[in-house]
Parts: sequence; C-alpha cells; structure tokens
Amino acid sequence: MSADLVIQLAQEALMVVLIVSAPMLGLGLTVGLMVSVFQATTSIQEQTLAFIPKIIAVFVAILIFGPWMLSLMVEYFSGIFVNIPIRIT
Repeated sequence: MSADLVIQLAQEALMVVLIVSAPMLGLGLTVGLMVSVFQATTSIQEQTLAFIPKIIAVFVAILIFGPWMLSLMVEYFSGIFVNIPIRIT
C-alpha cells in the first residue's frame, strides 16, 4: 500500500463526510441565523430559544436526507471493500 493510495482514501473519506454532513449543518445554520435575528429584533435573550429549534431542524434534516446519506455511505464503503484486493497489491 503506497502513500498515494492512503492519501487518496483519506481524501475520499473526508469528501464523503463533508457531503453527508452538509444538509444537517446547513439547515442548522439557517435555523440558528433565523432564531438569532428573531432574538435581536425582539430583545429576547433566552438560551433555550436558540438551542431547541436547531435540534429540531437537525432531526428533521436527518429524517429527510437520511436515506440519501445512508445510500452514499453504503456506496462508498462497498467500493472500498470491493477494491481491497486491487488496492493492496
């Protein structure tokens, strides 16, 4: 196993992690920004008001994008396991 192969596998793994986590992080960021703007305009400084909607948004993102994320991860790992004999030699 060469260093180039290890770097390529690590790069592919990081890309899959970024792509899989992007919907949850994006939706959490959007909801957090909306709650922050709401808090700034109404002068409400309640900590749970900022935290609870983000948790709900991430949970909804997991429910909506879950099958897509699972298929992407299964495709990546099956590709790794199929190519083990090819990559090691």
